Amino acid sequence: MLRLSPFLLCISIFLGTLFSTNAFVLFPGTTTRERIYPSRSSPSFHNKEYKLKHSKKTNVHVLRTSQLSSTVMSSSTTWGVGSHFLIRILFLRGLAFIYIVAFTIAYRQNKALIGDNGITPARDYLNAAEKRGITIYREQQEKKNEKDRFETKENMLPLEIVTNNSIFFIRLYSLFNKWINSSIKPKLNNIRDSAYFQTLREKVWNRSDPLRRPLISLFWFLSKKDRLQNMNKWLDTVAFTGLTLSSLMFISGSANVPLLIGLWLCQRSLMSVGGPWYQYGWETQLAELTFHSFFLVPLLSMDPLPLLTPVPNVPIWAMRWFLFRIMMGAGMIKLKSGDDKWTLKKLSTMNYFYETQPVPNPFSHFFHFRPNWWHKIEVLLNHFVELVSPWLLIIPGISRNMRITGGAIQIIFQSVLITGGNLSFLNWLTMLPALFCFDDSFVSFMFSKAMKRKRYLGILTNTAMIDMGLQSMIRSIVNFSFGSLILILSIPVVKNLLSKRQRMNASFDPLRLVNSYGAFGSVDEERIELVVETADNYSGPWTEYQFKVKPGDVTRRPPWISPYHHRLDWQMWIAFHGTIENSPWMLRFLLLLLQEDEEVLGLLKRKSASSSLNISNKNKIEADKPKYIRVEKYIYHFNQNTASGEYWKRHYVGKFFPKQGVCTEATLTDILNRSN
Repeated sequence: MLRLSPFLLCISIFLGTLFSTNAFVLFPGTTTRERIYPSRSSPSFHNKEYKLKHSKKTNVHVLRTSQLSSTVMSSSTTWGVGSHFLIRILFLRGLAFIYIVAFTIAYRQNKALIGDNGITPARDYLNAAEKRGITIYREQQEKKNEKDRFETKENMLPLEIVTNNSIFFIRLYSLFNKWINSSIKPKLNNIRDSAYFQTLREKVWNRSDPLRRPLISLFWFLSKKDRLQNMNKWLDTVAFTGLTLSSLMFISGSANVPLLIGLWLCQRSLMSVGGPWYQYGWETQLAELTFHSFFLVPLLSMDPLPLLTPVPNVPIWAMRWFLFRIMMGAGMIKLKSGDDKWTLKKLSTMNYFYETQPVPNPFSHFFHFRPNWWHKIEVLLNHFVELVSPWLLIIPGISRNMRITGGAIQIIFQSVLITGGNLSFLNWLTMLPALFCFDDSFVSFMFSKAMKRKRYLGILTNTAMIDMGLQSMIRSIVNFSFGSLILILSIPVVKNLLSKRQRMNASFDPLRLVNSYGAFGSVDEERIELVVETADNYSGPWTEYQFKVKPGDVTRRPPWISPYHHRLDWQMWIAFHGTIENSPWMLRFLLLLLQEDEEVLGLLKRKSASSSLNISNKNKIEADKPKYIRVEKYIYHFNQNTASGEYWKRHYVGKFFPKQGVCTEATLTDILNRSN
């Protein structure tokens, strides 16, 4: 019998609390512009009962509250069409849920992965970025010195201006250029050359990753001593800070700009030092979605239904465009990958996907053995959802029902993917921008009549609203700037989508604010698993390490963990596609296994025998540690007849590392020293 409890638990937490109406969604006594002004699509919009009396002296709108009650009650079925106050609450709670999962993963796994004695220590990435920052600073100084040599030439009047313009404009240009050089430029140069500015620029901008993108990280505030010895503490601090902020947002159903900036900085800080463990597309997707959220929420207010901050149209369209890019990127990469299993001639991808995906779940076995015609329909539906239906998200002017249909298709599609495999929180995260295809009227059926009456009472008891002309103008400027930024940064993303050599999960701006996405451009036809074995003697017996979710023991059924994520298990799936040179982190991983590092062993399902013994004699513990280690390759297939107790069938393929013989602790240490 399938264990449905993890699935039901996740769904109940994510959807049940997302749509909760008892404690966090409706607050009687709060007022919003949407409550006072019904949608223009409402039949009661032009009703004379909604006419406002405006006082020029006080600049305050006064409603006829005695006549408003019956009108609001009569228009309850159309209230909220086109507004997104409740949608914002649902979105923020969903985003908070994802962050709670992400920072829980970080808190439980990062010490072993990137801690002081981790597989890929975070300090190595920080030190490398600092060295690149020094190199970039020297290059900037050389360019500055070269520019200063030709400053007199640069300040000369351009020849084309002398020959093509009147004397008046020539003198005007000369005066303006003289004023710039005498008044403005020296002040700017003083600021630029100041020690504070140079230090700030070097830490915030020059320190970068190998692609010279700024390495945004809170860890730059650490001293070199803390960076060398106390990274575990600070990794936990960042994770715990993120958990605190996301829990606050989840409980309140609200957020403001500082809170979201805090979450964004925590996420980007971990991404900056996460190495291969944070290179998955959903990490960048989470950071980008948070950046978009800055423009959905009030600046400081934590009111779930803020009076002065309706949901602007520009971020709504940005969210839809964000989801469109995700789906189209995933669809286009499949057509351009060269994998003929996605083509209309074969339509055979899903015959293999459930078995060869990174981390199968309990339902993957069931879906894998569906008939061939079933899998062909799955591929066709996948192409429809990723290449056709996304246009319903961004085409302007289509009907409300069509927009809702487009959002519903995406949410249903992601839900189906969740039931078919453990793809971390990717599918849960992708659902969130689809919420902005709905409106408050669509989700109003979730609220009880009693809560609606309290809501109407809140409208009646809060009838005055100050005209916020200045604030409205400021928000318009901010939204226009945000929309312009998204359009500009989307240009290379669109070019990438249209390119014959489309890049998957790529960033094109230094801060990685708008990115290109895609997944599973090609699907393997065989599942190769890397099996790590250790022994005390060269001739054996060899003991196999069992991972938390990665297939190993053929009698173990795949577990359900989504939206949780075991980074080491996923990275082992990536490693078999290349050689040990493509996954250098594995060398240190194997070394830490031989050393029986407690944090690393905690990432596995079963520890070695000596680590579980309570022995006081240190020499005895050292003697019990395994001396030899190797990585073997096996091909795994689902066993159709599970009555035998075997969920998988496997057969040996060959060696992965080393190609000949075995490895010892001394061998691995020597390889790592030479590679460094």
